[in-house]
Amino acid sequence: MVDIKKGEASAFEAKCPQCGEFMANMGLDFESPKKDDVKKWEHIKSLFSVGITFHSCGCSGPGYIPNSKEKLVEYFEEIKKRYIENMDFWRTRIEPTNKQERERDLNKNWHKLSSISPNYKKEIVTNQEGLDYWHVKIKQVEEKLNLIK
Repeated sequence: MVDIKKGEASAFEAKCPQCGEFMANMGLDFESPKKDDVKKWEHIKSLFSVGITFHSCGCSGPGYIPNSKEKLVEYFEEIKKRYIENMDFWRTRIEPTNKQERERDLNKNWHKLSSISPNYKKEIVTNQEGLDYWHVKIKQVEEKLNLIK
């Protein structure tokens, strides 16, 4: 199936039985609203436009999926808030200048360093790398918020 909006290909083509247009792959956990529930269908469209679908391995379901536009905005605002907190860490972090400081930084901040670089144990992760990484993530969330609003 080729999704018209995303342009991504999958193993099969699925067409709407009513209009014949390609359908989006919302995942096996997706339960469609009634045909005439326009508000719910608009919400599904909003979810899909920001990349939220109902895919999972089947163990615990697809995870949290906001059930209204307001909750969706709130969800992305919370993500943006966490990303800004991460950005603040990189703004205030003192970069290590010697082996002892680097070891202390690794022990204390390994989770922050590992999110920026897979080689964080071998290379020094600079503050600028962290700032650049979180700047991109914040921008992506803001783009999704603009799509929703």
